[in-house]
Amino acid sequence: MTDRMPRALALPPSDGPAPNRRLLLSAGLGLAAAAMLRPARAAGSIRIGYQKYGSLVLLKGRGSLETALQPLGVTVAWSEFPSGPPLLEALNAGAIDFGSAGEAPPIFAQAASPELRYVATEPPAPRGEAILVPKDSPVRSVADLRGKTIALNKGSNVHFLLVRALAQAGVPYDGVKLAFLAPADANAAFVRGSVDAWAIWDPYLAAAERATGARVLADGQGLAPNRQFYLSRRGFTDSSPEIVSAVLKAIGEVDAWAEGHADAVAAELAPAVGIPAPVLGVALGRLSYGVAPLDAAAVADQQKVADAFHGLGLLPRPIRVADAVWTQPERRAENRAETR
Repeated sequence: MTDRMPRALALPPSDGPAPNRRLLLSAGLGLAAAAMLRPARAAGSIRIGYQKYGSLVLLKGRGSLETALQPLGVTVAWSEFPSGPPLLEALNAGAIDFGSAGEAPPIFAQAASPELRYVATEPPAPRGEAILVPKDSPVRSVADLRGKTIALNKGSNVHFLLVRALAQAGVPYDGVKLAFLAPADANAAFVRGSVDAWAIWDPYLAAAERATGARVLADGQGLAPNRQFYLSRRGFTDSSPEIVSAVLKAIGEVDAWAEGHADAVAAELAPAVGIPAPVLGVALGRLSYGVAPLDAAAVADQQKVADAFHGLGLLPRPIRVADAVWTQPERRAENRAETR
């Protein structure tokens, strides 16, 4: 782990428009690798990618999705991912059929492939992501980050939070040094003082606050909605819309239960996440529940993310988020009926 730090920290303050296409290049290489390794999807099955937090991991642990899909003769295969970007690389490559991620990963995934489909979203949870500094840091505002080194997971939801926070504080994107690190490596770098700040999401955020006394410099409030999206591929939504609808219904049911049972959810998640239940309880208090189709506000928020990244040269071309939004068949029928 330590031999990776110098290379990560040696990244230039801002790669500029041309080098920043590495985000898409690395995604393309990941897609190719995943395509070669992906398992074939059996008829009557769904392959779901999940992270160690949120409704999908609850759904997996409770086994309620398997029960819900049994009448359809559909089986479920689960694959764990450390964050949203690699999960969506696998989705674009056809290695999985369904998954969830925050705001930024779908933007890069849509830029890499027209197959991406947004199928649903959770309400905003802006307090569930933040920029942290050590408790004794002299940094007191985002403006003080100018020239400092900030750790973050490249292409993740906090990437957009950082972009917005810097812009609001009048700090240019290339006015800071970026250390692109996965959460575990970023945590280690933060603890030993190799970076000045860390942009991170829950439950890692709650764990860092509890373990180190880290201070929140800025969270998503007034900057980034921090929505969670459920995503699929056009090929899967076209061929198996009834499976997608059944999965969303099951997520809605586990959401409804989780919203009123925070202590039970924390106890259930703790073994899988590896974070104590009391710390998870803090994170869950900042989470939002209520899976729903994307409305105009959600699409508009995502378009702002896309436009911001394109403006910084992180996307090679502009994208239109609305082009990737899927509508459930029953809702399409309702919409047709309303227009008659």
